Parts: sequence; C-alpha cells; structure tokens
Amino acid sequence: MNTGLGQRIAVQLRQDVRPEVAAYAQALAEEAGAMAALFYGSNLRTGSLEGVLDFYVLLPGKQQEKIWPKVSYHECDLGGAVLRAKVATLSFEQFAKACRGESRDTTIWARFVQPSALVWLAGEPLVDGVVNAIAQAARTAARLAVALGPDSGVAEDYWRALFQATYQAEFRVEKAGREDSILSANAEHFAGLLPLALEADGIRFTQEGSVLTPELGPGQRKEIRHWWARRRRFGKPLNLLRLAKATTTFEGAASYAAWKVERHTGVKIEVTPFRERHPLMAAPGALFEVLRARRKAG
Repeated sequence: MNTGLGQRIAVQLRQDVRPEVAAYAQALAEEAGAMAALFYGSNLRTGSLEGVLDFYVLLPGKQQEKIWPKVSYHECDLGGAVLRAKVATLSFEQFAKACRGESRDTTIWARFVQPSALVWLAGEPLVDGVVNAIAQAARTAARLAVALGPDSGVAEDYWRALFQATYQAEFRVEKAGREDSILSANAEHFAGLLPLALEADGIRFTQEGSVLTPELGPGQRKEIRHWWARRRRFGKPLNLLRLAKATTTFEGAASYAAWKVERHTGVKIEVTPFRERHPLMAAPGALFEVLRARRKAG
C-alpha cells in the first residue's frame, strides 16, 4: 500500500525486536511451514523476555480448521535461559479476511490495530500482503470506532468506545479502564493513526486541533452499527467455542499450566506423560500437590 496508512504500518511492522525473539519466531514459523510470524503483546512494548511471548503464525493455503486459531504453548532453552511462547496459528487467507471484517470474528482486527511486529517472513514479496492485512485491521477498527463514538471528540474518545465495545462482546474479564491502559501504554502508536485509517477507508472528517468530527450520514452509521451488531451477537458464543476447543487441542497445555502454577505459587509441578496427554483429568492431582506443598511450607 502506498497510502499514508500503509507506509506507517510498514514502518511499524519493521520495528526492532530482541534477537532472541526473532530467532525463536523463525524456529516456530519454519517448524509450522509458515508464511509469516507476528509478535505482539506487552513483551513487544517492554522488550522483556520474561513471561510468555505472544506470536501469530500465518500459514499458506486454505484455512483447515473451522474453529481458529489453533493455540499451542512452547518452551525453548536458549543459552540456559528458558523462553516461553504462546502461538496462535491460522492461514494467512483467514487472517486477512478477519482483518477486513469479513468474518464473524471480533478479535483479530481489534488486536492488530494495536502494535505488532513482523518478526519473520518466508520471502520479501510477502511483506505487502501482511502490511495490507494490518492496514485493513486499522481501517475496520477505525470505521467502527467513529460509528460508536461521539459526534465530535479527540481520537482517544473513539478508540476508547471501540475497545469498550469489543471487550463487552468477548467472553473475557477485563478490569475497568483496561482500554485507558492500552491507550496510555501505546500512546505513540495511536497518535495520528485514526485520521490516517479514516482517510484510507474513505470516511470524511474535519479536524480542528485535536478534535475530530467524522462526517457519517445516518445511513452509513446505521450500516456500520448493523455490521457490528451481527458480530457482537456471535462474540461470546464464538469465544466459548474456542475455549472449549482449547481444552482438548491446546498443545503443551500441561506445561503451560505447570509454569503458571509455579509462577503464581512457587510450587513446581512435574509434567508427566499422563498429564501432558490428559491435562484436565490431571488437574485435581496437581491442585492436591499445590495444597500439600503449601501446608508443608506453612
């Protein structure tokens, strides 16, 4: 994309990441036979290797699984330091469709209007496709933001309305004011993004200082809100389906759970072959170990 939005996204996606992150992303992507890997989340912002690194791995060809993305957990020993990653995998075709707002999904475009980095690519000619998909996510998010937000306001008012709506539509619990923390933590990323996204989407607006007034006619606003209402109805059921699927298909679930338990309680849980194969059945036994260890420590 040669638009201002496309150029901005291209620069954003090329931001530097730690070499350990880039190497880990390459290993994960090549193992999956992927086209591209995107890195996002708080570790992108802070540069920390602690906790879990979040990746989206995009595959060539058609989307194979109806309930997507496929989620897996991985650990890698890198020079004595253990890196942990949670990987969401889906086809690039499905990812791009979701960014355009053409699926029932309420998460992809809202996630990728936020910062991300393109940390691995199978070939340089593919970069335009990824840039275009992320730019489409920004356009989809901006379109809904101005349809839900005030008649006039600063950009943060519109982004705030967007994130409040998407959190309410999903099956997740966020602390009050979560949208404010996203905007403040990523202020540089969001600065000037809304006008560029609206311009790319063909939505007229006027601007006086920092105050924007989108020029949405009643019919256009109604159409966008109708589009959102259809997706909002599917938000919680779709997320429940994904959670239900993850309980049986989350690769590395037992290792992930063991790490979380140790991180929060200090109790190390052994990941046996049985626990790896049947994490739900093994959960009561793991809980018993935690309680017993706490009693001994007390």
